[in-house]
Amino acid sequence: MLAQHGAQVVLTDVADDVHDTAEKNRKDGLDAVAFKMDVTRADQVNHVVQEVLSKFHRIDVLVNNAGIYPRSNLVDMSDEFLREMFDVNVFGMFRCARAVLPVMMKQRYGKIVNMSSVTGPMVADPSGGQTAYAATKAAVLGFTTALALEVAQYGINVNCVCPGHIDTPGGREQTSEPGYPDESMEALGRTIPICRLGTPEEVGELVAFLASDDSSYLTGTHIVIDGGNILQETYRGPYTPQ
Repeated sequence: MLAQHGAQVVLTDVADDVHDTAEKNRKDGLDAVAFKMDVTRADQVNHVVQEVLSKFHRIDVLVNNAGIYPRSNLVDMSDEFLREMFDVNVFGMFRCARAVLPVMMKQRYGKIVNMSSVTGPMVADPSGGQTAYAATKAAVLGFTTALALEVAQYGINVNCVCPGHIDTPGGREQTSEPGYPDESMEALGRTIPICRLGTPEEVGELVAFLASDDSSYLTGTHIVIDGGNILQETYRGPYTPQ
């Protein structure tokens, strides 16, 4: 979505197929390059940032979108599980922001968009297993607020997005797990007041707004995009379009 709005995008991912994604964008006439990068490795993050600066000479936007979401009840959780969750979901953001901030501060301009979740201030369901994930996403809210205040006078805006149920491959994997409370993504969509799941494109449009100058007076805040699901005190669904 950023590329469709005219951005030169640099895609990074721990998976090799990030290069395929960039190639698909280029075939669609969009500007995209790719680097394989692990956000848990400061050396890789720093290397990619330097490569980007060598090629483009500036960095205007950072979207912190790397995340994992395995489930485990706290009593069954290993320290390794906990460390990995925070290393990717929280410390990865610290590393990426730390790497791009010097150039943004020098430019006196920058946009940082962090991906949090409605899981954090709330929890998706009572089936358990989300203590570590929810804690990481709540930490992103605090990180966003503190960093926004720290860099505001350099012309840098820092905000975060809190998606609800979005129709993604990862979401579909979760609904196939035994014991998941909804039979399908479609059934899950009917529990949401707007009667459906969100799309990655809709989240992308919100990110594009936060990355643009149209949001220049917005910083340190979080925006929920969940079809109204967080508004429910008591669930009255399933919902159907009227």
